[in-house]
Amino acid sequence: MTTRLLLKGAPGSPYTRKMLAVLRYRRIPYNVAIPGSPHLAGLPTPKVELQPTFYLPNAAGDIEAVTDSTPLIRRFESEYLGREARPRDPVIGFIDSFLEDYADEWLTKAMFHYRWHFKADIRKAADILPRWRRLTATEEEIAQLSAQFSRRQIDRLRFVGSNPTTAEVIESSYRRFLACFEAHLGTWPFLMGARPGSSDFGVYGQLSQLAHFDPTSAAIALELAPRACAWVGLVDDLSGHEPADNQWITRSAVPPTLMQLLAEAGRTYVPAMIANARALKSKSNQVEAEVDGRPWIQGAFPYQGKCLSWLREEFSALSSGDQAGVTRLLEEAGSTALVHEPL
Repeated sequence: MTTRLLLKGAPGSPYTRKMLAVLRYRRIPYNVAIPGSPHLAGLPTPKVELQPTFYLPNAAGDIEAVTDSTPLIRRFESEYLGREARPRDPVIGFIDSFLEDYADEWLTKAMFHYRWHFKADIRKAADILPRWRRLTATEEEIAQLSAQFSRRQIDRLRFVGSNPTTAEVIESSYRRFLACFEAHLGTWPFLMGARPGSSDFGVYGQLSQLAHFDPTSAAIALELAPRACAWVGLVDDLSGHEPADNQWITRSAVPPTLMQLLAEAGRTYVPAMIANARALKSKSNQVEAEVDGRPWIQGAFPYQGKCLSWLREEFSALSSGDQAGVTRLLEEAGSTALVHEPL
């Protein structure tokens, strides 16, 4: 493809930042339109308005509003050649998918929690986020937009999983992730080695907010993981990074620091995703489980059920030898439930 992609998004969205970083790294031409831009007139409306949206042709050639970042990265891998963000080894590719989903579906719990749980963070988000969408609005309009936006986002916390019962789990997990990631960056510049994978962009998207925007979580990141804070600034634009085929980590030499990150994901994200899938299967609106030895309660989230299904489908599509390679790594990390636990 040679035409410029059109993306609707805003800087306060971790998924907008994730996809912009992918486009820059892969040198894919694009334009960005903020919500309400005249460039969006006549284009289809996405199902979820707050998600970053691409306007792309479907199989019939009709333009669709597409929002899911993970399938979009895979689509762009086939439509744009060179500078791929997906490891070629299927085993490492699955680990990349696992950690990308961990970022998208677990680290985002920390992002929402810190932004909409603490007063200073709510105040900053309410002041800045509406202005990114309506920069020239009057103060009266901003006040109304801030109230509406804050109320809508705080109401969504029940689906994300942030509440008084889960707060300690989320906050402890965020701190452990920062410690693990900081240790990994002491040896490798990216999760997937010396070149970024889709998991790097997933983590970057969340940390673009957690470490660089929201004051409470940013202060924690600066204290525990200054290297990770610097990493966010670098990954924002990797258009000048020149990747090589031999820069991916290999299945026979997965770094211990990456194994620690897989173990952290297995400690929190995996049991939460499985509990959510079981709630959906039983047609329950509520998830009640134990995560990291503590009670976990949240509203059942259909999209995260799809995410777990996609990961299991990717695992099932691997050859028996590659499945064994993935299982060996997951066993070492204590995360085999991701693909082997019955639902």
